[in-house]
Amino acid sequence: MRKPLAEKIRPEELSEVYGQKHILGENKILNRILKSGIINNMIFYGPPGVGKTTVANIIANKANKKFYKLNATNASLKDIQKITEELDTFIGRDGVLLYLDEIQNFNKKQQQSLLEYIEDGRITLIASTTENPYHYIFKALLSRSTIFEFKELDNDDIKKALKRAVEIQNKEFETFKVIVEDDAYEYFSNISNGDVRKSLNAIEIAINSTNPNKEGIINITTEVAKDSSQLKVFGYDKNGDDHYDILSAFQKSIRGSDPDAAIHYLARLIKAGDLISICRRLQVIASEDIGLAYPQGASIVKALVDSARELGFPEARIPLAEATILLSTSPKSNSAIVAIDSALKDLDTKKISEVPKLLKDAHYNGAKNLGRGVEYKYPHNFKNSYVKQDYMPESIKDEKYYNPGNNKFERAISEYWREIKIKKNNEY
Repeated sequence: MRKPLAEKIRPEELSEVYGQKHILGENKILNRILKSGIINNMIFYGPPGVGKTTVANIIANKANKKFYKLNATNASLKDIQKITEELDTFIGRDGVLLYLDEIQNFNKKQQQSLLEYIEDGRITLIASTTENPYHYIFKALLSRSTIFEFKELDNDDIKKALKRAVEIQNKEFETFKVIVEDDAYEYFSNISNGDVRKSLNAIEIAINSTNPNKEGIINITTEVAKDSSQLKVFGYDKNGDDHYDILSAFQKSIRGSDPDAAIHYLARLIKAGDLISICRRLQVIASEDIGLAYPQGASIVKALVDSARELGFPEARIPLAEATILLSTSPKSNSAIVAIDSALKDLDTKKISEVPKLLKDAHYNGAKNLGRGVEYKYPHNFKNSYVKQDYMPESIKDEKYYNPGNNKFERAISEYWREIKIKKNNEY
């Protein structure tokens, strides 16, 4: 059976692994662990195609333990039971090293089934996941494991891996030779989004689908590279980290008044077709981050969001871009969210006394006999529709939740009320 190119060139030594220098480089933690020969429980977390399985295989080959490999996508409790049955046999006398790929696909019960054996050291677990382990992995497993985050490879590392693959491929060919243009290498690395496996698959398609010329040269040009890789695919899972990370970057870019970055992240969300999340987040931002600095912004964004929903993609990109740029370039104020969150916190942490009697409902017979609303003064009966009276519950009467933001609108409103409330010789 013909092996895929990505499998043919899979490194067998750490020195052959490109990228991940923060954990694999000289004197870095995983490098030191491998040299020590003492393997602990580990969880490898990161996007696909960045070397998690490769490093796990290298560690397994260096460990003096029986090695098992399962993929949680299709493995079951029976598969785990088969492994545990061998723990007390001659085969498992030195313990077992279990590599569990895609562990996020194991439910809680399946993950718990490993605990007893991990606890007493009979199973050493190396698990990998593309999802945030703190969201998907049972806490008891997390507490017994060290988490290592693998990162996307940069273009230089991907190009090194591609050139190594071409060298290995050329050694296999007897009558042909592959030559890849520098611009083609650049293209393959650009479209991979840090996933070396994706770039290797693309270059393999290019090699296999290109006829050699009269000299036996398989020439991979940029045009061939583009034709072989087709569309650039962005990692995006509406239920995973990518969803929340990109939305977070989108909001933080708008909050930071960077319209270019905000438009970039909007484009990624549009590319994923995630209209609902975009619309919801824009409306949240209008109140949370722009707020009272530009209160009309919320109404404008609502109209643009409604327009986007009616239009659908691809036309929806236009009002969404307009709303994004509007919010990015608007003055900012978080006074509203700070005020309500402070008030909610006090409800959870402080003793709150009853509503003052003057504010209680007085629209029923006998209310006055109970003192309800008797002392209430109707503000519209006074100059500027204002009269001083106590509205807060007694226990928190001195609390101040709203602090005006330093922007034109809130400063104007604040100054308006300051003049009214401290005016000398008034009748209040």
